[in-house]
Amino acid sequence: MQRRSLGRSGLTVSAPGLGCMGFSEFYGPTDEATAPAALEAALSLGYDFLDTADMYGLGRNEELIGRVLKGRRDRVVLATKFGIVRREGSSERRIDNSPAYLTAACDASLRRLGVETIDLYYCHRRDPAVPVPEMVGAMARLVEAGKVRALGLSEVSPETLRAADAVHPIAAVQTEYSLWSRDPERGLLDACRDLGIALVAYSPLGRGFLTGAIDVEALAPDDFRRGNPRFQGEALAQNRRLADALGAFAGERGATAGQVALAWLMARDPQVIPIPGTRRPERLAENAAAADLALTPADIAALDGLFAPGAAAGARYAPGGMAGIESAGG
Repeated sequence: MQRRSLGRSGLTVSAPGLGCMGFSEFYGPTDEATAPAALEAALSLGYDFLDTADMYGLGRNEELIGRVLKGRRDRVVLATKFGIVRREGSSERRIDNSPAYLTAACDASLRRLGVETIDLYYCHRRDPAVPVPEMVGAMARLVEAGKVRALGLSEVSPETLRAADAVHPIAAVQTEYSLWSRDPERGLLDACRDLGIALVAYSPLGRGFLTGAIDVEALAPDDFRRGNPRFQGEALAQNRRLADALGAFAGERGATAGQVALAWLMARDPQVIPIPGTRRPERLAENAAAADLALTPADIAALDGLFAPGAAAGARYAPGGMAGIESAGG
């Protein structure tokens, strides 16, 4: 397991880290009774960067992590997010970046997690009606109060990232980044390099698709991927060809497709930290081993060609999921 820095925060984390959203919802039926065992397996493998959000499971994801970490808080770097507001029993959501809301949201996350301080606190989605200095200024006051150690943003443009960092140092920006989602290469990754900010890559395995192990037709009715444009119709057929080619490429190198996808990401820049999510201990071990897979320059060039920007068919989200995303792209 590699160690990578969260920007200029002084915090270092495992690479890869662990995206925890799937323990609570979005990827079909969940079993929070078995989730602690998976989290325990992650800790034993050396994962110490856990990523959650207050909207995952409407707070239940934070509560789950809090239960598992009780009595051993110092073993992990804990990241959570505010900004997407949902209600039980409704598919509607809104975005709130107001100082009053984010301050209350932070207190609520602290209670659910059972901790005194959040290591990395992100704005999950941007509301353009709230000026960046106003929002980041309120987040900075959480740092001053000792409730938060470092600040982050999610799915923002390079311009927003630079404006935010001018108000208070930003440790990390989180965005979708993978072989089939290369939009961060259109300025965001350069901004991170210039400013010394980590880029935390969520969905680094293309929501599982790049592993080649997803049977789309067998997905549960409530699995959100059923409504994702990349998992439908002609887009699905084109994307299957890409995944098949990745699988063949990986097989020739004695690795899995998922390991190659993660190794490619970690080779992009030492500031990139992928956070794949899984509920299966065997996948946790497989993903952790990706850090030891060395790709040659020729390998990277071949993958860049196979997954050239725009090669994946379909939008990253259905229209409703694009709200608050500034770094939208393919």
